[in-house]
Amino acid sequence: MTPSLSAAHLTLGYQKKIVVDNLSLTLPEGKFTVIVGPNGCGKSTLLRALCRLLKPQSGCVLLDGKDIVEIPTKALARQIGLLPQQTIAPEGITVVDLVSRGRYPHQTLLRRWSETDQLVVTQAMTVTGVDAFADRRVDELSGGQRQRVWIAMVLAQQTPMLFLDEPTTWLDIAHQIELLDLFRQLNQQQGCTLVAVLHDLNQACRYADHLIVMKEGRMITEGSPAEIVDSKLIEEVFNLPCQIIDDPVSHTPLVIPYSRSLGGDKSQTQEKPS
Repeated sequence: MTPSLSAAHLTLGYQKKIVVDNLSLTLPEGKFTVIVGPNGCGKSTLLRALCRLLKPQSGCVLLDGKDIVEIPTKALARQIGLLPQQTIAPEGITVVDLVSRGRYPHQTLLRRWSETDQLVVTQAMTVTGVDAFADRRVDELSGGQRQRVWIAMVLAQQTPMLFLDEPTTWLDIAHQIELLDLFRQLNQQQGCTLVAVLHDLNQACRYADHLIVMKEGRMITEGSPAEIVDSKLIEEVFNLPCQIIDDPVSHTPLVIPYSRSLGGDKSQTQEKPS
């Protein structure tokens, strides 16, 4: 069964600076949730707290009703996988060795490396397209290739919950769509709960079942993109005048910004007289 995860009255920060203030939420189980908001609003900070990488100054995170701080590290790693915003690979490690580290939470004194582990690693490298350079050193790869290797490692972890902090960083548009399609496939076919921080509003609207919109450390609103995304919300949160139209491919909200260089108002979209 997919575990449940919620946060109650979270206050998060670094030293004396408060980044997230008194935030409570419950993640929809088995859904693809995307967190959006302006730079510095607390998206990644919230994600880190939900994964127990950041200790709350007050409040708590509950996994299946149990405070996440009380769960043993290895047991938590079998429940939650994380692709952080910044990744550092051990010097000289090869692609296949890094991806294989995703199987660490499943190893015990009585359960060593198995054929199942090897199969999972091979599949993770195949679906992310890194199998072609499995024996190369990670530090020899391009930024986009390295990002896909880290994603393969997280997929090899095979957790029912997967947290992704800006997973499309360094990727060209084709690989962005390819990976977002993969994440949605994992969600729909395996029922895992996905939570991602994305900057692209249109990608967020297209892929998210559930959207969390943040500003200045607070959750402004949450819900399905079709229910909550309108021009008033985008202008309030991002200070961006825009028009919302129906995406002709996904039939989700599509944000069309008004160009400030053209005056930044709705008049630019009006038809010119013939």
